[in-house]
Amino acid sequence: MADILKAEQEYDASKIQLLGELEGVRKRPGMYIGSTNGTGLHHLVWEIVDNGVDEAVNGYGSKITVTIRKDGSISVEDEGRGIPVDIHKETGLPAIQIIYTTLHSGGKFSDKAYSTSAGLHGVGATVTNALSEWVDVTVWKNGETYHIRFEDGGSKVAVPLEKLGPTNKHGTLVRFKPDPQIFSTVEFKWDTIFNHLQESAFLLKGVKFVLKDERSGNSHEFYYENGLKEYVATLDQNKTPLGDILYFDGEASTIKVEVAFQWCLQDYNENLYSYANSVRTKDGGTHETGFKSAVTKAVNDWAIGAGVIKDSQKLDGSDIREGLTAVLTVKVPEKKLEYEGQTKGKLGTPDAVNAVSAVVYDALLHYMAEHKDFAVDLVAKCRASREAREAARKAKEAARGQKKTSKVDAVISDKLAAAQSKDYKNNELFIVEGDSAGGSAKKGRDRLHQAILPLRGKPLNTDSVTMQRMLQNVEFSTIIQTIGAGVGTDFDIEDSHYGKIIIMTDADTDGAHIQTLLLTFFYNYMKPLIQKGMVYLACPPLYRVYKKSDPAHKFVYCWDDKDLEEGKKKIGAGYGINRYKGLGEMNADQLASTTMNKATRRLVRVNIDDALVVEKRISVLMGNDASLRKEWIQENVVFNEEDTFIKEVEK
Repeated sequence: MADILKAEQEYDASKIQLLGELEGVRKRPGMYIGSTNGTGLHHLVWEIVDNGVDEAVNGYGSKITVTIRKDGSISVEDEGRGIPVDIHKETGLPAIQIIYTTLHSGGKFSDKAYSTSAGLHGVGATVTNALSEWVDVTVWKNGETYHIRFEDGGSKVAVPLEKLGPTNKHGTLVRFKPDPQIFSTVEFKWDTIFNHLQESAFLLKGVKFVLKDERSGNSHEFYYENGLKEYVATLDQNKTPLGDILYFDGEASTIKVEVAFQWCLQDYNENLYSYANSVRTKDGGTHETGFKSAVTKAVNDWAIGAGVIKDSQKLDGSDIREGLTAVLTVKVPEKKLEYEGQTKGKLGTPDAVNAVSAVVYDALLHYMAEHKDFAVDLVAKCRASREAREAARKAKEAARGQKKTSKVDAVISDKLAAAQSKDYKNNELFIVEGDSAGGSAKKGRDRLHQAILPLRGKPLNTDSVTMQRMLQNVEFSTIIQTIGAGVGTDFDIEDSHYGKIIIMTDADTDGAHIQTLLLTFFYNYMKPLIQKGMVYLACPPLYRVYKKSDPAHKFVYCWDDKDLEEGKKKIGAGYGINRYKGLGEMNADQLASTTMNKATRRLVRVNIDDALVVEKRISVLMGNDASLRKEWIQENVVFNEEDTFIKEVEK
């Protein structure tokens, strides 16, 4: 207790550096938080959580609590040293007021207050204040309770810093309500915050994170003794591992490195998730470069040294990393910390390359020398990946210009209505639920550029079966042959016969299930299609409102209940309503104009905003462990008395 009291006293206004004035945050919020949609909204939370994480990383506090409030606000409480409240000499203002109202102010521009921190630019608390209706801050520090409140985007100090009385606590409680004039949505998502706090708990072993939701009564605690190893185990819980989870840590060039990774069989993707000072680096960076080069060099050096392969047979990095799941985190001193952009998506610190490479290379090479059976199996897997890739390449080269065999034609000819054009990038493949809707789609399509592939039934869940079993499934075999770019390791997006793959299903639970099964397949076996933005969901309307006296000429389509009410007003008195329960209820002209005509249709592009969230979601929802799925549903889905959905959760 004495240590924390001393630390509280030493962390004062003298540690706060003033570098600039607050300008234009409300006018250009995207410059600071990336967007004003749900992603930007939650970025406000991460900025405040990061402050608590920085305290914990530097040894101050072991618990962070996030509470979603009923009034639309959210609070973050930590057990750190407490934000400085004494007077800042340069300005004559309390340090806490400067931190929340002035850009580029804080204790993270040198190593006086923090040895490492997630914050870089000193804009986090200020931006959260600028983009909120109000921010309320309580500080427990030096045996006293302090309070200050800001309103109107930080322009008004509604309650100046006040002292409320003695306390035995230490830390900071920040509560804020985002401004609906700034954001397109101000609804905090349980699932989004859940994932973020779980990540933080994995990275900070020994620190407890608590999430509470006053709206639903849900709560969850995250605490992991083994940190990154448990993280990888969670990601790989439905996969077949090759050996144990490897864990290495060390320090080089004053950069601390920690990594856990594991290879899995029958996984054709590389899954590398990285962090710098506890912030997720979605776009990678220099630390990932160091990791990849170290793994490639270590595996090749061991294999050559052990006589398993010759020097002329070195394995390619992509073949070595196939099926690899890795979580990498580095802690970089403030003077070396470089990001690209305020949202810190990519690490730019040059020293991180050699630091990570040095730690990982030595440790992995030593591990392989001590575990020869594992090393032999790993190299065999890497060689098999290379052989499969080379065989696929040779087969494609041999097949180019040759006529397809009658066997292949037989697989797809009875179902596929092919596009006539060979301009593949402008061609579209519609994967349609049911023969009835498929028939209407064939009649209403643009024959030159649009192909129709009806599905007779629900496809397999490819997250729960082997690749061999998947290939035996008629639906997936047909899809693979139709797209024509291979599957798994031999998938080559350049060979795709279509620039868009459009999933068209009924607007009901069965249709949503088929969408999920198809997206799981594309994610597992044709991920580049999603990464390149080539997979779409068609959006058929739910209603057609028409004038009873002239239904053929006066009508509007409506995609939801809000559209329906507007449609009724637009048509006026004497209207009628068609409710489309399925695609098969629409005739060819209606289906074409609403879901296929490029000028009038609505499509949703499928993308991977956060690969880690996608990996975890598929693992939980599509995996074999029903208990994990049940837990997720209980925490993320609200049911009414009839057990039907009344709230759509963020996917």
